Amino acid sequence: MGLHTGRRSALLLALATATCLVATGCGGGSDKSGDDSVAVALITKNSTNPFFVTMQDGARKAAETEGVKLTLAAGKEDGDEAGQVQAIEDAIARGDDGILITPNGPGVNPAIKKARDAGLYVIALDTPPEPANTVDITFATDNFKAGELIGKWTAKQLGGKPATVALLDLFNDKIVSVDYNRDQGFLSGMGIDTKDRKVNGDEAKSGSYSAGTYSIVCNEPTDGAEDGGRTAMERCLAKNPAINVVYTINEPAAVGAQKALQAAGVKDALVVSIDGGCNGVQQVKSGLISATSQQYPVKMAELGVQAITKIAKGGEKPQTTSGLDFFDTGVTLVTDKPATGVDSITSADGASKCWGKA
Repeated sequence: MGLHTGRRSALLLALATATCLVATGCGGGSDKSGDDSVAVALITKNSTNPFFVTMQDGARKAAETEGVKLTLAAGKEDGDEAGQVQAIEDAIARGDDGILITPNGPGVNPAIKKARDAGLYVIALDTPPEPANTVDITFATDNFKAGELIGKWTAKQLGGKPATVALLDLFNDKIVSVDYNRDQGFLSGMGIDTKDRKVNGDEAKSGSYSAGTYSIVCNEPTDGAEDGGRTAMERCLAKNPAINVVYTINEPAAVGAQKALQAAGVKDALVVSIDGGCNGVQQVKSGLISATSQQYPVKMAELGVQAITKIAKGGEKPQTTSGLDFFDTGVTLVTDKPATGVDSITSADGASKCWGKA
């Protein structure tokens, strides 16, 4: 679909600006009246998670380099679809050239369609929507592979010991691809049959993994937050205090889980996660997190800004990675306890590239 960069009336601009001011994390308005410069909106899940803060910083730097007018907006919290829908409406009203979005759920899909119908090029970052063709393209981590890496590492570390597993997911009231891909990737890496790869929790609660036997104690939502991770872990420990493997959707949830484990006197559980931020890598170094899969949100943001700029100026559209329905921005396992047969880097190496380019 073509992009539009037409001028908007002063009244419409004022309305868009006023609406922008109520969006969480909004900034750097895109005044399209009087010039034909490229304007891009970045709409993240929230503006508090360090992952999305770093993504915003990366987008700002890329926008400065490309001479792009960037508007930042976000949901109030992870899962806030209504806030993202409003931000999409604002981008349409401003006459932006494109939108970069980390979708909070399927509730934003109709608004994305409206934006594309209006001529905006829409790129998902980090979280592929369902279905994938809801957006023009996605730049993201291979979240299944990210989960698979920490699953393989965990199985190797256990060395045949029984695995008593807690799964600390993202949601339990909506289906988001990043949620089930990480969870199901982790279980697949462990060697556990996941049945339907798009459904969390339908696997057998006990059986055999690649090196021994397992039992799954719980699937609890965390909302990707530290307090959610702690509450979820407390619920799991109430069911079985002998948990020795904890999968977490992201590092804030992992930190909360560790606080619950420490409060309960559990010292030897393997806590694995996905994100690979600078704080997360430090937590690997300190032993708070055993291993994490490192993503590259700055690269996602840079590629997104560059792609929309190129398209707005008549260039070619980006293509998906071969064999995937998105463009893979890379993932690397970070741990200071390497496992035979599982590629990884140390926390020192992880710190040198945390959330930067892969």
